[in-house]
Amino acid sequence: MEGKWTELPGTVALLLLISPGIAWASYTSAPAPPAAIACSFYSGRSCEECLKNVSCFWCITNNTCLDYPVRNIFPPSSLCAMSAARWGACWINFEALIITISVIVGLLILSITVCCCYCCYCRKRSNSLMRMEAEEENLIRERERRKQEALQRKNERTVKHNEIRKKYGLLQDMDHPYSRYENE
Repeated sequence: MEGKWTELPGTVALLLLISPGIAWASYTSAPAPPAAIACSFYSGRSCEECLKNVSCFWCITNNTCLDYPVRNIFPPSSLCAMSAARWGACWINFEALIITISVIVGLLILSITVCCCYCCYCRKRSNSLMRMEAEEENLIRERERRKQEALQRKNERTVKHNEIRKKYGLLQDMDHPYSRYENE
């Protein structure tokens, strides 16, 4: 029996899981009929009496209460047309019940998918923003480091040039600004 459950499409399986809940919600405070009473016993009575037993379904066209064909998932049209069949609740036909549950399940799946995609998009965007901020900080640090290195190299070059000028007598004494005019 478990193999049959795994072979069912998701919507139908959900329908089979949700439908007893709908039947239970429409269940009145009257005690359930004994299991020994067949569904045909309720034929010609009312839909409510028939649907108290969840293994039965009601056919409006001929006011009969029939055993639900568990092996077929959906009642065949030879028993009762889907638009005339009632199962779980008398106020909604089986066809509308299937369509409603399918639409609800489809909307749930769609909304969950959209939420997941939106969350992934937001996470990706925040991660990329954080990554961009980190890269920007790294670029600023790298720029400052390069400026410091360039300034250090410039100072080293100036010292070397001054040593060469001093060696060849080209470096004037910086202590006395007018020494240049005295030698002329």
